Amino acid sequence: MFSFPFIKTIQFLLLLILSTISFSSSINSNATSIYEVLRDHGLPMGLFPMGVNDFNVSEDGKFWVHLDQACNAKFENELHYDRNVYGSLSYGNINGLTGLEAQDLFLWFPVMSIRVDVPSSGLIYFDVGAAYKQFSLSLFETPPECVAVRSDESEVQSGRLRYKLDQVTFGRDVL
Repeated sequence: MFSFPFIKTIQFLLLLILSTISFSSSINSNATSIYEVLRDHGLPMGLFPMGVNDFNVSEDGKFWVHLDQACNAKFENELHYDRNVYGSLSYGNINGLTGLEAQDLFLWFPVMSIRVDVPSSGLIYFDVGAAYKQFSLSLFETPPECVAVRSDESEVQSGRLRYKLDQVTFGRDVL
């Protein structure tokens, strides 16, 4: 009725279709937390602080995370999280980040992307524009506690100097 090569071709096509469906469902997982999403994308769960309940990840990997308030978390260095963090996920990478800053010495730098090596070298890299900061992946195994910062403190955190001149006394002390 059917020739042997035809049956083998049908079997191969079915196997190919099933593996494609399986792969695409692993990309669009029904993760219930941002921590599961990170793990599913080959990233450590501790990139975001404890208590994130409000987040969204679209099919193309774009995501947002909403925190109750801006906060700082201590790793080897300190990270500052704005109330809203945005970016784009792919396996082992977060690109186009906004709302995350890393402190080095006394300066704050915006973190533009994060990546881990695949297969893992045990390191994680933060792109802060001028350089890549390298950390041990083990620092980010669990979500850190985050200390809330007041809104006026978070303005200073941005790395930009802000001067507020007192218009009433400006120039009086010069004479």
